[in-house]
Amino acid sequence: MRIQIGQRPANDFSNPLGLLSDCHRRIEHFLQVLLAIAAQATDGTLPRQYSRELEAALTYFSVAAPHHTADEESSVFPRLRATDDVAAARVLETLDRLERDHEEADQLHRQVDGLGRRWLSDGRLGEDDVAALRTHLQRLDAIYREHIGIEDRELFPVAARLLSSSELHDVGREMAERRSLRVPSTT
Repeated sequence: MRIQIGQRPANDFSNPLGLLSDCHRRIEHFLQVLLAIAAQATDGTLPRQYSRELEAALTYFSVAAPHHTADEESSVFPRLRATDDVAAARVLETLDRLERDHEEADQLHRQVDGLGRRWLSDGRLGEDDVAALRTHLQRLDAIYREHIGIEDRELFPVAARLLSSSELHDVGREMAERRSLRVPSTT
């Protein structure tokens, strides 16, 4: 499945939790692209046929991924923390951990972006830089596998149950505003 920045997602801002899950699929896709390209760099040379894909993946993580993090940390997580549902307590306890994951992933993405942009401009990375790139990407893969699993299987279903339709509409509107888009009013 080929995913491109700007591709029409399966969900829209009227279903913000579905849209966040769709974004997880793009994160997984672009991370796999980066891992595959890094695996091809046996001598540190960037194979020309991968330049466009490397650029697209780096751009995704530098432009779209920060919106996703803000969507969760500024729109979804605070609303969940404001609930007093005892049954959701276990999932709500994971919010701090998920935020720490975001911080670590952000730091790793900055490292990957710097190495990837240099690779694009120079066409080559030294042996140590290739090793560092692979290490950063493998760590990101480990973070995202667990993090996305928690959000998709546990957090988002709880959010769908706890948040009112008005709150979900507000989450979708806030998500759209972060991208300078408008969501039609429900009134």
